[in-house]
Amino acid sequence: EVQLVESGGDSVHVGGSLTLTCAASGFSFDDYSVGWLRQAPGKGREGVSSLSSDGLIYYSDAVQGRFTISSDPAKSMIFQQMNNLLPEDTAVYYCAPIIWLQTGPQRMINALHVWGHGTRVTISS
Repeated sequence: EVQLVESGGDSVHVGGSLTLTCAASGFSFDDYSVGWLRQAPGKGREGVSSLSSDGLIYYSDAVQGRFTISSDPAKSMIFQQMNNLLPEDTAVYYCAPIIWLQTGPQRMINALHVWGHGTRVTISS
């Protein structure tokens, strides 16, 4: 059974920092990239970051230079350090095993189609 439990979201001011944590189970980090997606109010989910088992890292243009993804495969944990937060970072953040598609508007997708409850990040000015 695949389970994903996100934590660490909070309400902070512009310029603040947060660390998100994901406790994952039911799949091997050797089989999939892991990553974070987010959903802002009224919008669909968008890929934010990913980390492959061989160390390849992706960040969306919106978060490049501000967010850092990492993992601890031995503990099945995924992390995302978020610095210099902006109002447009306001969203519910989800972790997931990742598959990359060659085409389409959303190339980064949840490989196993199981979602946690997410963790809510709110940035205020």
